[in-house]
Amino acid sequence: MSVSPGAWPPHLRPRPGNLREIAEKLESATGLRVQIVGGKLVMSPTPRGKHAGVVKRLRRQLERVTLPDGLDVYEVSSIALPEDPEDYVTPDLIVLPVEWEEDDGWLAAAEDAALAVEVISQSEKSRDIRDKADWYAVARVPVLLVMDPRKGTWALHTHPDNGSYRDVLPGKFGEPVKLPEPFDIEVATDGFPVYGTR
Repeated sequence: MSVSPGAWPPHLRPRPGNLREIAEKLESATGLRVQIVGGKLVMSPTPRGKHAGVVKRLRRQLERVTLPDGLDVYEVSSIALPEDPEDYVTPDLIVLPVEWEEDDGWLAAAEDAALAVEVISQSEKSRDIRDKADWYAVARVPVLLVMDPRKGTWALHTHPDNGSYRDVLPGKFGEPVKLPEPFDIEVATDGFPVYGTR
């Protein structure tokens, strides 16, 4: 769910310079995951069980393989948009240098991200999904894997260039995802859960 600035009372209206403050207050008050994507506050409900199941299956596979030296997989870690103190996202999974575990900050540098994984929520809109993929491309995250349990599909985005990914490889649950270098591993998607009808 995106929130436009006009929906706020004047004293709480998000504006450049206070978006992170508003996002932190919203997270604290509502328990929702709040991100700032392209200058817009984006709130997500707590993930459903099937959403969590996809994340768990992916994480277990990534933890079983040998990741490139110095990298590991993390949940609940946010990355900032370079050169913009306001924008940040919190992917469902992210591969970062192991030094992240010793960092006192809450925002990792986007240039440190080797892979980000987004699992689409049942209520997400197509425009929000496109905006978020473009955000990762602008941040130059080299590999973005988008899992969509609404349709039982996945999309592997690679080669960020000029605000979008040059290459997008689509697939269906049941088809393996071949992650490019530096990973050079195959992720199985057999038996991944698909959301039921509303």
